Amino acid sequence: MSELVTGEAVALELRPARLPSRALAVLLDLAVAVAVYVAVTIALMVATASLDVAAQTALSIATFVLVLVGGPIAVETLSHGRSLGKMACGLRVVRDDGGPIRFRHSLVRGLIGVIEILMTLGVIACVASLVSARGRRLGDVFAGTLVVRERVPFSSAGFMPPPPPWLAGRFSGLDLSAVPDDLWLAVRQYLARMGQLDPRVGWAMAERLAADVAARTGAPVPREVPPPAYLAAVLQERQAREARRAFGGASAEGTAAWAVPVAPAPPARPAVPTAPPPVPTAPPTAPPPAPPSPGGGLEVPRDVPPDRRPGTGFVPPA
Repeated sequence: MSELVTGEAVALELRPARLPSRALAVLLDLAVAVAVYVAVTIALMVATASLDVAAQTALSIATFVLVLVGGPIAVETLSHGRSLGKMACGLRVVRDDGGPIRFRHSLVRGLIGVIEILMTLGVIACVASLVSARGRRLGDVFAGTLVVRERVPFSSAGFMPPPPPWLAGRFSGLDLSAVPDDLWLAVRQYLARMGQLDPRVGWAMAERLAADVAARTGAPVPREVPPPAYLAAVLQERQAREARRAFGGASAEGTAAWAVPVAPAPPARPAVPTAPPPVPTAPPTAPPPAPPSPGGGLEVPRDVPPDRRPGTGFVPPA
């Protein structure tokens, strides 16, 4: 892998194309260009048979320049670095910072390619590619480009197994600030490739890495936890902390949320108009009693029969 740094200071891991794949791509491009050149030359010879020799020679030179030089430049510019041969071989031309190439890059590559590929039959290009650490020919050096591989074989070496579920949150109280970055990188590389290692060698490496991590954290490795599971759990804890720090305290995937959401208060209901309270009124009063009769008793209506009238307690005189 070759590490390229973009303009935003982002490191890209790209695999440069080597000489065999680049040579095959160039041969395919040359075969197509020569076939087009021959077809165009024959058509011009038939069409310009009545012209003199000087005119035919000028047309031949113009055809050579346009087809064998301008053709590859135009194809690489329009396809952003993928000619027919490179598409067949899974290659692409990119800038030194990993960005797509433009017309000026293709122009420099094409003009220098006339000298190092066409005029010397590719000898200069092969020597330059073998000497360069990233397989660059002179056209790539002057244009600031690089040919990389787009189709990389898939490998399961980068898969890191997750820690056992019973270790979730077990090491949340560890102090991981003293663990250096190179030790974390070694742990990641071991977890990504432990399936390809011999079991005894892998176990010994896990014990050594676990001891180094435990020495930096100040807490020993629990006896009931295997070293590979310990490394996976500690690495997951570090990634969870970085995710929470990056997203402002939000919970990382697979971890519990730090803040409990509070349910919003229900909206206040509108006040229902009510009838005004009744005004208290005085209770109805009974009619005043009738005044007593002159004889000291109650006045009895005249229509009451004498036998039913109440007695006065006095006996009439004989």
